[in-house]
Amino acid sequence: METADVLTTAHGTLSSFGLWTCFGIVVILLLAADLFWFNRKNEEPHFWHTLWICIAYIAAAVAFGFFVWYEDGAEKGMEYFTGYLLEKSLSMDNIFVMSMIFATLGVPKIYQHRVLFWGIIGALVMRGILIGVGDALVVRFNWILYLFSAFLIYTGIKMFLHRGDENADIRETKLYKVLSKIFHVTHEIRGEHFFVKENGKHYITPLFFALIIIETMDVVFALDSIPAIFLVTTDVYIVYTSNIFAILGLRALYFLLAAIIDKFVYLKPAISLILIFIGIKIFLPKIGIEVQEWQSLSVTLGLLAGGILCSLFKGKIGIGGK
Repeated sequence: METADVLTTAHGTLSSFGLWTCFGIVVILLLAADLFWFNRKNEEPHFWHTLWICIAYIAAAVAFGFFVWYEDGAEKGMEYFTGYLLEKSLSMDNIFVMSMIFATLGVPKIYQHRVLFWGIIGALVMRGILIGVGDALVVRFNWILYLFSAFLIYTGIKMFLHRGDENADIRETKLYKVLSKIFHVTHEIRGEHFFVKENGKHYITPLFFALIIIETMDVVFALDSIPAIFLVTTDVYIVYTSNIFAILGLRALYFLLAAIIDKFVYLKPAISLILIFIGIKIFLPKIGIEVQEWQSLSVTLGLLAGGILCSLFKGKIGIGGK
């Protein structure tokens, strides 16, 4: 993206009503397939079943990216793929947090997909609202992109230097304590129900409590991811579609990686370097360095792949897990 393009909102031809409608239909079909085909029954997910679902979501996202490429050219297509890879990599933190939440509240795997399905529905709405706010800010105050950049560089450096606590307990967070005071929560799982009535009082079950925390945490994560994607492109169509396609496959990715996500020891440093790169990119033209879209895509893909491969080669992840 050229320097002049960074400081202006480029809605482009992709913002047409027809393409928004096309995207909406694709999302509805994927959600329907997820609810009525991929997960027809409450049962513990199986590895190969989950793997094929994950592949199907990635294939749909890639196919949509080539559709964008065909409709509006290579530059927009590469912006989409860069945004998708960025949002997908940032969603890895969500997987670790969701795993902690389910473990803390004792939500069985058989019911986790129900919580995550409605969590994704909520995320679609909340991301739409936050992206709308972000777009309005960029249109009105285009200098805010520099603020986004500074925030992203700070976040990336902080993430790179931070040593995560593997024994973190979600019950020690302020969010958990506040929600526990607001809601009456049952101590046991009541099947697939989110709400129950006992002794004339209404209670929420651990399933709904988990859903509230997941939705709240997604908003927190979005405060990092949305400024990042706006630094890749200011085309709101690409911002939203890349975000949503990254989120749609998150449930399948969770069941695939939840048990081993903490073994990817070099993934978080790689993600932090991606954030720093995206953050400084807006300043590079001022010293005579122009970063093309294919270069942004290459750096993002290279760092992400490097973080995964380094974890594998260091022997931290076994095929069967340990």
